[in-house]
Order: sequence, then C-alpha cells, then structure tokens
Amino acid sequence: MNSIDRTLKILREKKIKDSIYFSVVHELASAMNLIIEKYPEYEKENIFGRLMEAEKVLEFSVPWRDDAGEVHVNRGYRVQFNSVLGPYKGGFRFHPSVDLDLFKALALEQTLKNALTGLPMGGAKGGSDFNPKGKSDTELMRFCQSFILRIFSHIGENIDIPAGDIGVGNKEIGYMYGMLKNLRGKHELGALTGKQPGFGGSLIRPESTGYGICYFAQFIERQRKGDLRDKRVVISGYGNVAWGVAKKMEQLGAKVVTLSGSDGYIYDEAGICGEEKLNFLLTMRTLKNRSVKEYSKRFSVPYYPAEKPWGVQGDIYIPCATQNEICYEDAKKIAQNKGSYMVEGSNIPCTSDAQNYFIEQDYLFIPSKAANAGGVSVSFLEMSQNAQLLMWSERQVDRKLKEIMSQIFDNLVTTKMKYSLSNYVLAANISALERLSRAEMIYQYV
Repeated sequence: MNSIDRTLKILREKKIKDSIYFSVVHELASAMNLIIEKYPEYEKENIFGRLMEAEKVLEFSVPWRDDAGEVHVNRGYRVQFNSVLGPYKGGFRFHPSVDLDLFKALALEQTLKNALTGLPMGGAKGGSDFNPKGKSDTELMRFCQSFILRIFSHIGENIDIPAGDIGVGNKEIGYMYGMLKNLRGKHELGALTGKQPGFGGSLIRPESTGYGICYFAQFIERQRKGDLRDKRVVISGYGNVAWGVAKKMEQLGAKVVTLSGSDGYIYDEAGICGEEKLNFLLTMRTLKNRSVKEYSKRFSVPYYPAEKPWGVQGDIYIPCATQNEICYEDAKKIAQNKGSYMVEGSNIPCTSDAQNYFIEQDYLFIPSKAANAGGVSVSFLEMSQNAQLLMWSERQVDRKLKEIMSQIFDNLVTTKMKYSLSNYVLAANISALERLSRAEMIYQYV
C-alpha cells in the first residue's frame, strides 16, 4: 500500500468518507499519483499525507448579547491548514450551515488556491454558525467583538491573515479590526484584509473575485480565438461575486442574464448591466428578506420561484452562490448547451458527481481553486499596500489582479501539456500540489 492509499484508508477509518473534506482529499489523490510517477521521492516522505492533514484546528464558543439583552452562544472555527508557503490566509464565513467538516474542506481548497497564485501564502478558513441575517448593527458589532476576542492570539500579519467571506463584509471586518486594535494596543493593518478603502482597505476588493473569474473566461476565449463580446452568461447568487462578474462582463462586452437566491431565480434578457441594475444588486444585500424576487419586481423581468437557473441557455455558466449548488442533474442540463463552458465562481459549487459528469463528457470546466483566486489575490495586494503605507489606484489594483490571473491560467495550460491531461481540474490540482510538495520537501519539518 502506497502513502496515498494509506492516507485515504486512515481517513476512512475516521468515518469521514461521506464528508465534503474527504471528497476533496479523494479528488486530489489521482493528481498526487501522477506527481509521484515523476517525483518518486515524494512517496518515501509521505508528502501527500502531510499535506492532507490540517496543521491546527481551533474550535471555540462565541457568546454575545442581542438588543433585547438575551445572551446567545454560537460556535466558532478556524482551520489553519498549511503554512509551508507563507502565513495562513483565508476568509471568515458567518452562516448557520457551516461546521468543522466544511471548514476543513474549504481550508484545504484555500491552500491549493493560494499555491496556484504563486504568492507567499498558506491556507486557512474559519468563521461561525452565527446568522447575520436580520441582525442590527449593534448585534453584529457585539458578535464580531466576541468572536475576535476568542481568536486574536492566533492571528496576525505574520501568522494568519483572515479576510471576509459569506456573511462577512467590510462592516464586519471593521468591527473585528477595531477590537483587534484595542486588544493589541496598536494598529496592525495587515492582520485582517477586506477593510474599507480609506481605512487600510484596497480598492476593488469586493468585486475582485468576480473580476478574476471574468479574466479567466477572457483567457479561455482568446485560446479559442474568440472574445467575450455578446456572450450570454448564466450565473447564480447575487452577492459580491455575482456583482463583480456582472460589472466586469459588461466592461468586456458580455451580458449576465440570470441571478438566483434561495427563493428562485430571475431571467433578464436585456442583461444585468448599467449603473441602475448594478447598484440595485448592492441594495438587495441589505434587504431584510434577501429575496432575488425584489429584482424581478424592480425591473419587471420573469421570476422563477424555487428553481435554479441552470436550464437557461448560455455561453458561459458561472455558479457564484455557495458550495455543492450544482448537482448531477444540473450538470446534465448545462452540458446540453454545446460549445458552452463553466468557470466556477463560488468555492466547491459542484458536487463530486456533477464534476465527474463534466469531465466524462469532456465539457470545458475550470475549477474554483483556479478561477476564483481573484479575491485572495487582491487581499494579498491589500497586505502589500498596508506594508508600504500606500494606497494604489483602482487601475493599478485591477492591472495587478489581471497579471496574477494570467499567471494562474498560463500555469494550468503548461501543466496540462506537461502531464498530457484532458481537463483543467487535474491541471489545477497538480500545479498546486507540485508547489506545495516542493516546499514541504525543502523545509522537511519532520
């Protein structure tokens, strides 16, 4: 039994074979087998086993008081997965659905994503099952302060640099940074990213994930000897990622025609473009009911309750909502549109069955660990600006972001050719694991 099979056996014995985390590890096994064929020394040192276990897992209670004076207790998490390439880097997510298994999967994916950027960043993920929906600003502030009080000794600009994620925007980051400043007794601008511009934050940070996804689509079109002009883009979600995709696609000549929420989806034939519609996306996130139906009412477009948008005909499909939002049946609907392709926007949006179907059908599919690296890339650029006490223009940040995304794409193409691969999923996994494995061999922690 080789080290890869042994690692999978150990995880199965821990009774996590049906977990999201195990599915990510299992997917990476085939990539590592191909790497070991070229670099057999990685087998002897059990590099795969070392990379697949989190370095540190933090789990803690977060008590907080609501506006009525009642005390609530939520669960907090931080999975510091791997730091071989640099300080841990990854977002905080506040959502009632999260648990430790999800954060381990997301932290592992974040480690791979950060490795693909070529930047000196390790991988982490964390957050809480706290639900920010419907909470007042003072309740958000109390929770954020309590949360950071319990984790502040484990984060810092040379240790672990969290950012925002689902349920955590620059308002929540601001509350956490203010508490961190008071606890440390000093400013440590690089300890948290996703801050407001003018207060240590970077321009285009909220849009950056969506922008990076669009650049990836642009590179694909160029490889196909085409461009994005007049392309129909089908997306899910209506948060920062969807907003960024809609903004940049308009700039590049394409149009986004769908949005979705937990209540259903809308179809806008004219395209979700123009200042009024894009600004309304920002407004939607502040609405108490957070329903995509509000867009339908405002702009008189069709609304399809309790449905997903994947049956809509498009040229490019970009899931921008949450993990496992595309199942096997959804994948079949999407793949029916010949000539189309998918660029994953959210983290792990496709189930294993859906992803395998795309690969079996030879459907062009770009995994999230490569395509949505724009957010963490601009977070790194925010850290760079903080370190130099500078603030770059929107044009400067956007240019640097495009350069990073171009490097990721070029690396995937090179890896695909080097290993004679048929898909970009394996290319992304191999490219990331190669960099991590080399670093692990150099440092030899054991």
